[in-house]
Amino acid sequence: MKRSRFTEEQIIEILRKQEAGLKVAEVCRQHGISQPTFYAWKAKFRGATNNHARQLRRVEEENVRLKRLLAEAMLDNAILKKIMSQKW
Repeated sequence: MKRSRFTEEQIIEILRKQEAGLKVAEVCRQHGISQPTFYAWKAKFRGATNNHARQLRRVEEENVRLKRLLAEAMLDNAILKKIMSQKW
């Protein structure tokens, strides 16, 4: 997955600038982002605070770790099944 130039905290601050009264086009121009990117961020981080962003990052990292563990367990299981079928 491609990493963003902006952290979740920075994205939330950019969204807050627009909520404070700046036009979307102005905010996008200041930060060098496109309007579709801005609206995608707005949909993802609607109502979020920096604490929510940190918690979201932790949950996503934990999810990646658990997916890796599951993949390793499934691989081990497949290897054991193959070994058992060859012995019988």
